[in-house]
Amino acid sequence: MKKRLLIPIVLNLFLGISLFFLDVGPAAAAVPGGFEDKRATTVQQPTSMAFLPDGRMLVTTQPGFLQTYDPVTGNKQAVLDIRDRICSNSERGLLGVTVDPKFESNRYIYLYYTKKVGTTCDASSDDINRVSRFSLDGTAVSGEKVLIDKIPSPGGNHNGGDLHFGKDGYLYISVGDGGKDYRGDSGRGGENDASRDRHVLLGKILRINRDGLIPGSNPYAKTSSGARCGAPSANGRTIPGRVCKETFAMGLRNPFRMAFDPDASTTKFNINDVGQNAWEEINQGKKAADYAWNLCEGRHDNPDRTGSVRCGSAPYTPPIHEYSHNSGCSSVTGGAFVPNAAPWPDKYDSSYLFGDYVCGKIFRLYPKSGGGYAREDFVTGLGQGGPVSMTYGPSGRDLYYTTYGGDNPSGEIRRISYTSGNVAPNTAVKATPPYAESAGDLTIDLDASASRDSDGDPITYAWDFNYDGQNFQADPSATGPKLSHTYDTRGKRTTAVRVTDDSGSSNIATVEVFPGDTPPQPVIESPAAGERFRVGQKITLRGSATDDEDSEAPTLEWQVIRHHNNSHTHPYESGNGGSLTIVGPEPEDLMATNPQRNYLEVRLTVPDSEGLSTTTTRKLQPRTTSVTFASGPTNLRLVVNGRSIVAPRNFLSWEGSRLNVYAPRQSKSGKIYTFRFWSDGRAARHTIITPQDYRKYTATYRRQ
Repeated sequence: MKKRLLIPIVLNLFLGISLFFLDVGPAAAAVPGGFEDKRATTVQQPTSMAFLPDGRMLVTTQPGFLQTYDPVTGNKQAVLDIRDRICSNSERGLLGVTVDPKFESNRYIYLYYTKKVGTTCDASSDDINRVSRFSLDGTAVSGEKVLIDKIPSPGGNHNGGDLHFGKDGYLYISVGDGGKDYRGDSGRGGENDASRDRHVLLGKILRINRDGLIPGSNPYAKTSSGARCGAPSANGRTIPGRVCKETFAMGLRNPFRMAFDPDASTTKFNINDVGQNAWEEINQGKKAADYAWNLCEGRHDNPDRTGSVRCGSAPYTPPIHEYSHNSGCSSVTGGAFVPNAAPWPDKYDSSYLFGDYVCGKIFRLYPKSGGGYAREDFVTGLGQGGPVSMTYGPSGRDLYYTTYGGDNPSGEIRRISYTSGNVAPNTAVKATPPYAESAGDLTIDLDASASRDSDGDPITYAWDFNYDGQNFQADPSATGPKLSHTYDTRGKRTTAVRVTDDSGSSNIATVEVFPGDTPPQPVIESPAAGERFRVGQKITLRGSATDDEDSEAPTLEWQVIRHHNNSHTHPYESGNGGSLTIVGPEPEDLMATNPQRNYLEVRLTVPDSEGLSTTTTRKLQPRTTSVTFASGPTNLRLVVNGRSIVAPRNFLSWEGSRLNVYAPRQSKSGKIYTFRFWSDGRAARHTIITPQDYRKYTATYRRQ
């Protein structure tokens, strides 16, 4: 969600459910005066949230668990496990959840997930996205009814995946463009024109009834060209020239998250659409709108395609707000309207909050007196990886958000609250390192000096070196922000620090430590250092590990991360065991081919029996080849992967990647030029598989 996104794979997919509530803040988060940002709970890879009428929160996790979480008691419970039927590689997985407005009478909830079609979930698999309705009775989920099926997921990313009910009672669904063209005839990234195809569900906002049928008020419901595309008997599309009846709006790249205004008298919502190479945008949801992707990125022409249009004007619907990647932020994620019920300062009235995954910020968007919108920082320092999704609690007082950038790298749900009185300190603690420097060493260095009080009050420190998660037992001999503590025995335990201001308000932060234990030593045996891959090549990752303390065979956990232009990462593959086979990917787009900036990072993590782990990494780069496209005569226009170029033009390509080329009929200086032949003897429009060695391809023309 270039991109993206948005959701890093974390191994150990389900590490159990804790039954207590920890109130902890991230070390670097900066909130306005009067606000506090606290951890609500830890959740493995949380992707979306929705509240039930009884106050419990439903939380989806990318690997395929649906959990309930009670913000009052801290209790969590897994209520559905669909890991065996989904793909959670790349940006796929269990991505969205919403609750029926009539839940108390019909018990319906709705999920968006990636359905596994075959036996594998690699990047070339034909997996699909699906929207289903379930019944939830207490903690029992049953009765799946598929409402929208066979939404293509050709590239693994740009799946969209958000679900919300509007005030009109209809279910709205966001769908991305699939990352690469589902037909294979335009390209990847900015070259992918799938969102322009009205006969496929990609790059759209869909609207359906709670039973999956089409509202009669949908833009194309009653037109002669309208057809069902998402019915289980359909194929996610209809024939070219027709239009999907489910479509409410189109022309989107990766509308990963939407937000609906709870106080509007009618359905009002914003669409946060993740950009490609230059701009992020927020669009207002409008019936029959065309937001112009892949013709435009925001209000600007998309250079990765042929020709140009008048971006920002009719017939296209421009964004209500956009921001440049030059700001250091480059992946818009969750959003929420500040509700009228929120007891926040008056300046937040009529505000819209949204997050950016890359720069780790939450922004406030508010209307300007002369029209349009202005933006300012609301919360900063959240770290890359969050926030992902946002929602207000039932009372409207607290803003909840999911993140991968908090204190817990596996994932958290956090809560932002406002108080007009004293704010408790923002508490943080770390151990440097959290394990023994040598076997048997029981001394650990602890540091809570990053703790802060936003009111500027003096703070004091108390330590509990064997915290049970519920009852804080202060050690009277430990009172400073930094100390070295010698534990009495070897083994994993939780250490906690309680930071208190002079008004008596306090927060607790925890850290896991491993006195007497040294970490395992993992080794990546293959691929070898410096080895390069070909697109489509099967690559087997192999590793091993040793541990001085453990006699048990170690568990090897693999994670493969895809780097794009050194600006952000995508999850790619993951798995456990001594080996993992992956497939070499294509570059994300025509220009994302520099192997120093675009590559795979292989991570091997090995935990010991206590849970202490070590990670080693290896860079896996593509094999590259220079390819030149020329014309005879020179300086004619050619099209490569949807991008118009003036020949001759040289590209750096990845060996084995597809280059869709086209030599169009054209005019130049008042003369008409028609295609005769390519130097490889093929048609005006064809696909080249990038060879191992340099090649030049020339399109010869005849002047008329």
